[in-house]
Amino acid sequence: MPTDKIVSLLPSATEIICALGLQDNLVGRSHECDYPEIVKQLPVCTEANFPDGLSSAAIDVKVKELLADALSVYTVKREVIKQLAPDVVITQDQCEVCAVSLADVELALDNYLDKKARMISLRPNSLDDIFNDITTIAGALGVQQAGAELLELLNERVDIIKHKLKFADSKPTVACIEWLDPIMISGNWVPGLVSIAGGTPILAHDGKHSPYVSWDDIRLQNPEIIVVMPCGFSIERTLKEIDVLMQLPGFTDLKAIKNNQLYIADGNQYFNRPGPRIVDSIEILAEIIRPKQFAFGYEGEGWIKFGV
Repeated sequence: MPTDKIVSLLPSATEIICALGLQDNLVGRSHECDYPEIVKQLPVCTEANFPDGLSSAAIDVKVKELLADALSVYTVKREVIKQLAPDVVITQDQCEVCAVSLADVELALDNYLDKKARMISLRPNSLDDIFNDITTIAGALGVQQAGAELLELLNERVDIIKHKLKFADSKPTVACIEWLDPIMISGNWVPGLVSIAGGTPILAHDGKHSPYVSWDDIRLQNPEIIVVMPCGFSIERTLKEIDVLMQLPGFTDLKAIKNNQLYIADGNQYFNRPGPRIVDSIEILAEIIRPKQFAFGYEGEGWIKFGV
C-alpha cells in the first residue's frame, strides 16, 4: 500500500482517492470536499473569498469582480498545508470558479514547503477525460490495479444504460441549466451524459465549456425536458431561487413546463463533480429522461420533479 501523504484540493479528486482505497493517505482537503463522510474530519486547506448565502446573481458579480482584478476566487491555506507536509497535492486547471486552480496552488506553495510535493493537476472536459483522470491518479499513486478495477465497474454501469437504449426511437431535447442568473447551460461532460441517458442536449456541446445563453435562446429551442442543476447548489439551495426561472416571460409556455417535465437535480453532489459519481449522474438523467426503463433509486435525493 502506498505511503504518500495526499492533500486533495478538489472534491472529485477526493472521491477518486477514496474509491481507489487510499482514504487513509488523505491528510488534507478543500473546504468543498464533503464526500465520503469520513473526509469531513480532515484539516481544511482552502476557503472561498466571498460570503455564504449570496444569490446566483450576486455570486456571479462577485466572482467576475475578483477575476477582473486578477484575484483568486479561493485562498490556499499555506500554513495548514505546510504543517501537513504532503507528498502529493491534487488540484485542477479546468475552471477558476469551480475550485482552487493549479496557478493558485503553485503561487501559494512555491518554495514554501519544507519538502517538494508532487503536483497532480486535472483538466477534464468529457466523460473520457474523467475516466482518464482516474487512471492518471491511480498511476501516480501506485495503485494501477485498483484504478483498472474501478473503471471496469464504472464502464459496466454505463454500458447497461447504452445497451437498454440501443434501439431507442426518440431522443427528447433536454436543457440542463448550470446557473440561474445569468443563465448558463451545462457544458463540458454534461451533454455527453445526456446523450448516453437517451436525450438530445441543447445549446451546449460535449467537451466544450458551459456557455451563457439568453432566455430567448431557450425559448426558441423549446426543450421537452428541463433539468436545473446549478454548480455547487444542492436541491434545497436551488429551490430558494427557482423563481428566477419561473418569472421569465413565456416560461409556462415551454413544452417542458406544459408537460410537467421540469426537474431539479443536485448539481453539487453529482453533475459538477468529475469523479466516480459522474456515473450516478448518468443514472439520474436516465431516470428523468427514460422513467419507464430506469429506476436506480435517486429520486428524492439526487433529483426531484418540480411542478409549476
